[in-house]
Amino acid sequence: MEAFFESGMTTLDDFDQIVRRDEPLAPYTWLKVGGPAQFLAAPRSPGELERVVRWCVSEDMPMRVLGGGSNLLVREKGVSGAVIRVNGEGFDEISVEGNMVRAGSGALLSNVISEAVAAKLAGLESLVGIPGTVGGALHGNAGGRNGDIGQFVHSVTVMTAQGERFTRTEDELSFDYRSSSINELCILSANFHLTEEDPAEILRRMRTLWIMKKAAQPFSFQSAGCIFKNPRGLSAGSLIEQAELKGTRIGQCEVSDRHANFLITHEGATSADVLSLIDLIRSKVLETHGIELELEIGVW
Repeated sequence: MEAFFESGMTTLDDFDQIVRRDEPLAPYTWLKVGGPAQFLAAPRSPGELERVVRWCVSEDMPMRVLGGGSNLLVREKGVSGAVIRVNGEGFDEISVEGNMVRAGSGALLSNVISEAVAAKLAGLESLVGIPGTVGGALHGNAGGRNGDIGQFVHSVTVMTAQGERFTRTEDELSFDYRSSSINELCILSANFHLTEEDPAEILRRMRTLWIMKKAAQPFSFQSAGCIFKNPRGLSAGSLIEQAELKGTRIGQCEVSDRHANFLITHEGATSADVLSLIDLIRSKVLETHGIELELEIGVW
């Protein structure tokens, strides 16, 4: 451990508050399954993050970045190298200036939406009900039928895998369905350009969307966001339902009977249960519809 963290003038003592060895990752993901990280670092500021990244580079240590864990499945064998958790204090600040909302990558998307609505700014309310943090939402261009987060982005500040920071503006960014051109190691913050509107109208739209989503999605079980991307012009959930897979269970993981594009893990579930069920769904949908489903969640 000391070989990993001692580099140049820096010693392990400088990081004893933010680094854990062989830390289980399951509690940090919504599916609550998976093995440990060889090292889990939780920097408390962009500066501290930069120093951790530069150590990893100097030690040729693989790095992965963990946000809210709402769209992540970790395998039982865990993750070698360093998992850097960019979430919570130091990365969750939200501020409003005019028609611009600035949010740290670790801010919950739900909190950013609330701040925008309170400031009478419209746009982000179309994302209500989407789990996770701003960083994850931007990286995967989170959204739904009523719009994606990418359409509101003015600029994004990122950190490279070498620990360098810079800002990418609108003309340097592109967003597609559940994907973006943001491929640096880590998103630090983003600015969203919104439109001033009557708050009563914004709230009306938000409440309507919220009610519709909650009527279709699972209750507060252990589940992630949508497991599969929607094929062009189609609904992955509908394809899975038509393949008669609602309620299908492998081990302690099952297809939600409320929305077939959600998987629910029960106590004792393993990542192997989840992966086996994913394979079954993809196979049955391909057999039934001739369509190969793509994962929307990440798998480590």
